[in-house]
Amino acid sequence: MRSRVNRVVLIGTGFVGSSYSFALLNQGVTEELVLVDLNKEKSEGDAMDLNHGMPFAPSPTSIWFGDYSDCKDADLVVITAGANQKPGETRLDLVEKNTKIFKSIVGQVMESGFDGIFLVATNPVDILTYAVWKFSGLPKERVIGSGTILDTARFRYLLGEYFKVDTRNVHAYIIGEHGDTELPVWSHADIAGKNIDDWISKEAAYKQEDLDSLFLNVRDAAYQIIERKGATYYGIAMGLVRLTKAILQNENSVLTVSAYLDGQYGHNDVYIGVPAIVNRNGIRDIVELNLSKDEQDKFTQSVKVLKKTMEPVIKN
Repeated sequence: MRSRVNRVVLIGTGFVGSSYSFALLNQGVTEELVLVDLNKEKSEGDAMDLNHGMPFAPSPTSIWFGDYSDCKDADLVVITAGANQKPGETRLDLVEKNTKIFKSIVGQVMESGFDGIFLVATNPVDILTYAVWKFSGLPKERVIGSGTILDTARFRYLLGEYFKVDTRNVHAYIIGEHGDTELPVWSHADIAGKNIDDWISKEAAYKQEDLDSLFLNVRDAAYQIIERKGATYYGIAMGLVRLTKAILQNENSVLTVSAYLDGQYGHNDVYIGVPAIVNRNGIRDIVELNLSKDEQDKFTQSVKVLKKTMEPVIKN
């Protein structure tokens, strides 16, 4: 029998944080969930509201509004706090604002004696994950960003729609910055073990131009959703729950997260979206795909953009 229960501390109960809490409770992923936010009343209300749904949950979860001292016994601290992306604003525009916020948050978490895993979802996620690693002093394996997990999900969903195949049988990755320089790895995209190129060549109705357009919809999805409803939160919340399960249940699952590169893909000292094996210890390994020359060039450009953007605000 396990000697202790799993505890997740969520910092930030805005749209993403509250959606994550709701999805976490519905899937019965953790035994304890602590909500931490500057807006105490809102978070207390969230805790009450979630607890009232407990009779309908698959397993019991203790949920309460807490503070940074609760991080001491946490297995996982999930950060969704920070300034939101506004219409017309890129994720990278947020870097300066949110780096300052994160310095304070991570300092208070570490003061509690926290020794678990950080999961970062706030944008620009790759740069803020790097900031959390720097500010916390934790090993790189135990600081993970949500990276391109949602972009990859959008990609798989739209490919499934296009080819009329269950999205869960589509295997394809979006890698790079979670943002405007991300790229699809067409060279490794397949459905049922058959490369996407094979699907196109067998059926006249399928065209590469359609797929190019499909990727643009993946890349620009956040802008389209923000235009319509002001923010994106359901998809990323479910992606965060998927990551939480992979960590707490020691799954060794391959997920496209923001991970620290130390020579992989020819780059180092950057957090960026790549397929990685995730388990109870964090990132076990980075899966290094053999990219085409075009893909490698685009990935290198993505790394350059991230490094240039974070240089003025994150001092090594």
